[in-house]
Amino acid sequence: MTGKLLAILLLISAVVAGVGMYYLQIYGFYYDVEAEPGQDVVLLESGADAPSPIPYTDFEAIDADSSPIRYRACFETELRPYNMQDDYIVVPKAEPLTAPGWFECYDALALANALKSGEAQAFMGIKNVHFGVDRIVAVTNEGKGFAWHSLNNCGEKAYDGTVVGEECPPRAND
Repeated sequence: MTGKLLAILLLISAVVAGVGMYYLQIYGFYYDVEAEPGQDVVLLESGADAPSPIPYTDFEAIDADSSPIRYRACFETELRPYNMQDDYIVVPKAEPLTAPGWFECYDALALANALKSGEAQAFMGIKNVHFGVDRIVAVTNEGKGFAWHSLNNCGEKAYDGTVVGEECPPRAND
C-alpha cells in the first residue's frame, strides 16, 4: 500500500511540476509594455549614433525580465519599406523569434515568409538595447510593423562561451 501511495504522490508531483513549468514559460514571466510615445518604435538612421522615432499607432508589446530576447511588439505605421531603405539601416537576414501563442498580433512564421518574399523589410531599431542584443523592427508593405530582440555578434559570442573581443562594447555591471 505504501508503494502505491508513494508512486501516486510522485506522479502527482511530476504533473504539478510540469504544468507549473509550462505556465511559467508561456505566461508567467511576461508583462505588457506600456506605450511610451517617441521611444517604443525607433529606427537607426544611416550614419547616426542614436535611433530616431517613427510615427506609429496601435502599439502592443510584451517583455519579460527573465531573458533579454523575449521582447515582441506590433504596431501600425504610415511608412512603407520601399520609402525607408535609403534612410534607415537595413538588416538583411533578420529572423523573427516566435512569441507565445496568446500574443496574437505577432506571427513569426508569417513575418519570416514576408521578409523572405520581400513583402516586409527589417531595419535596425536599437543596437545593444541589452548587452549583445539588438532590437530589430520590420515593416510590411501594408504598414504593419513588428519588433523583437535578437542576439548580435557580441551576444552570440558571449552566450556560447567564445572570447568576446575588443570590437564588442563593455558589459554593464549587472
